[in-house]
Amino acid sequence: MSVIKDLEENLLQHKIKPTAMRLLVLEYLLDREIAVSLTDLYKDFVKSDRTTIYRTLKAFEDNGLVHSIDDGTGVPKYALCEEGCKCEIEKDLHLHFHCRKCGETKCLYSYKITEIILPPNYQAEEANLMVKGVCSQCSG
Repeated sequence: MSVIKDLEENLLQHKIKPTAMRLLVLEYLLDREIAVSLTDLYKDFVKSDRTTIYRTLKAFEDNGLVHSIDDGTGVPKYALCEEGCKCEIEKDLHLHFHCRKCGETKCLYSYKITEIILPPNYQAEEANLMVKGVCSQCSG
């Protein structure tokens, strides 16, 4: 199966209509191990409209293909969800790591948050556990 067909199938599985921009953004995200911002995407897609890129990310997020991360920089970052992720607080929480040296933010999928217990009558709508420090690349 070709790379384009694989990308199209990935989008269709998430109920996202494949377009040229969506295919390009998905491929871009798959090629990176770090979370990216709208600005990061815009820098690499200079001939593309910023609104189109934003709408692409929004469609990905709304359909469970990516999740947004608040790493404290004031700019949301986006990372691909794991296979089978539903972005449910009870099942899909993992650590995020932001390196103070290189500025990269990564999802640490292998480090799951097992359970969040809230006081009675509190309802979680979002959760984002961010660890900040120095990554293995910068500390080595």
